[in-house]
Amino acid sequence: MAPRKGSELVPSRLFREPFAAMRELRSEFDRMFDEFGLPSLRWPTFGRLRTAEEAWFPEIDVFEKDNWLVTKIDLPGMKKEDVNVEVIDGQLAISGERKREAEEKGEEFYRCEREYGSFYRTVPLPEGAKIEDVKATFADGVLEVSVPLPARAETKARTIEIKEAAKAAKIEKTAA
Repeated sequence: MAPRKGSELVPSRLFREPFAAMRELRSEFDRMFDEFGLPSLRWPTFGRLRTAEEAWFPEIDVFEKDNWLVTKIDLPGMKKEDVNVEVIDGQLAISGERKREAEEKGEEFYRCEREYGSFYRTVPLPEGAKIEDVKATFADGVLEVSVPLPARAETKARTIEIKEAAKAAKIEKTAA
C-alpha cells in the first residue's frame, strides 16, 4: 500500500526517488548552460562520472492549441509500453525507462553499446482542466498528451469615449 500524506494516497514511487526533483532541476540548469555555450558552468560532478539516469532528460514541448493543452516529449528508441502517463495532484506526470542494447560484429571488431535510464517529467495543469478526457498517442518516438482546457468566459470589449478635460469638467458641474 502506498504511504499516506494527510488523508490522500501518495504514489509509492515518489518515495523511492527522494532526490528526483533535485536531479531534474540540476539537469535543466546543465542543459541551459550547454545551450548557451557555457559548459564550464555546469553543476560539478565532484570527480565522478554521471550515470545514464542522471544524464538523460528528454526534451518536452508544452503549448495550447484549439483549447487543448498539448505536451509533446521526444522519446527516441522507446516503445509505448515503456512509458507511463498519469495525472497526480493537478499535474501531468510522464515517466518511463529506456533499455537499449546495440551489438555490432565485424571481421576485425566487436562493439556493444548499452543505454539505460529512467525519467520523470511533470507539467502543471491549469485549474479546471478536464482530466477525465486526457488523450495520449505515441508515434515515431514522440509521445503526445492532450488535455482539454476549461471553457473561457468570453469578454466583450467596450469602447470608452475620451473627452477633453475642460469639456468634461463643465459637463460634471452642470450635472451636479
